[in-house]
Amino acid sequence: MTTKQKIQDLPQAERPTREEALRAVETLIRWAGDDPTREGLSGTPDRVVKAYDEFFEGYSVDPLELLKRTFEEVEGYDEMVLLRDIRFESHCEHHMAPIIGKAHVAYMPNNRVVGISKLARIVEAYAKRLQIQEKMTAQIANTIDEVLQPKGVAVVIEASHQCMTTRGIHKPGTSMVTSRMLGMFRTNPSTRREFLALVGSPAGLHYDGS
Repeated sequence: MTTKQKIQDLPQAERPTREEALRAVETLIRWAGDDPTREGLSGTPDRVVKAYDEFFEGYSVDPLELLKRTFEEVEGYDEMVLLRDIRFESHCEHHMAPIIGKAHVAYMPNNRVVGISKLARIVEAYAKRLQIQEKMTAQIANTIDEVLQPKGVAVVIEASHQCMTTRGIHKPGTSMVTSRMLGMFRTNPSTRREFLALVGSPAGLHYDGS
């Protein structure tokens, strides 16, 4: 699905009913080796389904709509706009394990700016879906670039993946860093260096793309 397509919930005919979702959680509890009817677990399916409503609410949000209201009265401001340390929680699409991290988002205005809360909402819209970090980084940058049409966009994401720290290779304390540079942030080394300096050059990131 491209950013030009509106992000919506699955058509009602394709979405399981709530009762089906509850039964699926009960099945997983039995698969884990426990009894979903015992006192401590009897309410768990309902709690899990409610949690999923929150975890994956990004599927019902259209990121393009979030950025449509912009402001042109900027008194000629044309320097970097940066929102850093945007904390997010997501889930990996391979194991449905949590991804917890922070995003740094910047753009160089081209006559239009957007409310800074919208940048955080864009991160949330994409984080609250089943994700891989590389895709999420590109989605955030591409959406901002498409709607605002700025002189440049930069996104850096640092995150810990529980599918790596609590299962499989079991390597706690590790983090993954991804970046997406567009426009001036890709072609102008001084703009890129300024951005990386402002966000602390995460995990020693030195972007030399052309």
